[in-house]
Amino acid sequence: MTDIETAKANLDGHSICLCRSGEIITDDDRGISPMMKFIAQGRDLTGFSAADVIVGKAAAMLFVKAGIACVHGKTMSESGKAYLESHGIPCTYDILTEKIINRQGTDICPMEKTVAELDNTDEALDALSKKIAELRVKSY
Repeated sequence: MTDIETAKANLDGHSICLCRSGEIITDDDRGISPMMKFIAQGRDLTGFSAADVIVGKAAAMLFVKAGIACVHGKTMSESGKAYLESHGIPCTYDILTEKIINRQGTDICPMEKTVAELDNTDEALDALSKKIAELRVKSY
């Protein structure tokens, strides 16, 4: 079984599953939180394959930043797919959608809006960190 097949097989019940050479990492946090956490911890994810419930451009940029080798999304946005492909990362999906919608179903996901005009992964990571902090303040 390939790394991406293993990641896909172990995704059920989790929001993300990463696999490399038999090592499996899963996380249950929502959205881009798992990848933001792994990057902040300085985890070396180079060469891992990732299966994720939702892959938009924000997640795609974090996968590129982390050195992920292959991505499968249960749902993937066109911009996420295009970003991964433009960086030479093979990707597959169950559902391809025009855009990722927010949790309320009323607008585009705030993380997607944050990176819509960005191309650089360092700028994206910084912008996403600021957006998450801003949303946390608003939720109190």
